[in-house]
Amino acid sequence: MALFELHQGTSPVILAFPHTGTDVPADIWERLNDNGRILADTDWHIERLYDGLLPNVTTVRATFHRYVIDANRDPAGVSLYPGQNTTGLVPETDFDGKPIWKDGAAPTEADIAYRLANFHAPYHAALAAEIERVKAIHGVAILYDCHSIRSLIPFLFEGRLPDFNVGTDMGRTCDKAIETATFEACAAAEGNTSILNGRFKGGWTTRHYGKPETGVHAIQMELAQVSHLATEVPPFALDEEKAARLRIPLKDILNRLEALASTLPR
Repeated sequence: MALFELHQGTSPVILAFPHTGTDVPADIWERLNDNGRILADTDWHIERLYDGLLPNVTTVRATFHRYVIDANRDPAGVSLYPGQNTTGLVPETDFDGKPIWKDGAAPTEADIAYRLANFHAPYHAALAAEIERVKAIHGVAILYDCHSIRSLIPFLFEGRLPDFNVGTDMGRTCDKAIETATFEACAAAEGNTSILNGRFKGGWTTRHYGKPETGVHAIQMELAQVSHLATEVPPFALDEEKAARLRIPLKDILNRLEALASTLPR
């Protein structure tokens, strides 16, 4: 199986999709229980939401599912949110805290090491190469990490999640102008709610690559799935009308970021 899909563009903006993949190798699929095989924690249809919004944008999309290994987790297994419920590098449960593996079939340390080398590392090697290529063209690169999640998950957070969840690790991963432009576009989206550095402050991808002092800026967008899905339960179908409305502010965000690139410090 191809581990990732890559489209090279000439824009200073790069879109990363670590969680839209649904491919699971047969030997791993056999170890998932019925709950795990729902693949409920997929970032459903996010690549479709962003498709065509910004001409010449570079995209890097993992095709493997996060239950194989989570491409947005620290390879050392360090928690993104110490003290809070979350899922790990190779999840043992879904976002509701329910087991996803058959009894006795949970991944071993050897399994995790194999998946790090053969799934996680190749995806990030491709993403890192694109960041360097784009930076060589423009002097800067803006990595926009694309995500979505169900709007109601008591195991992970209280209440209903806002539609737009912007994460910059409290301003550490990008220039202030990028954070401001993104959040202003979210706030201007009529009928949608938004928050900056709330429950989701940026995952490992954003925190690992976002080093503004080197000319690499990173920001995470976590979309509540109620903003674009018909339902947040199987079959997780895209609501075309909702999606069309959501694409308007998303396009505004990407256009703002691309325009900002030429103004950023080199």
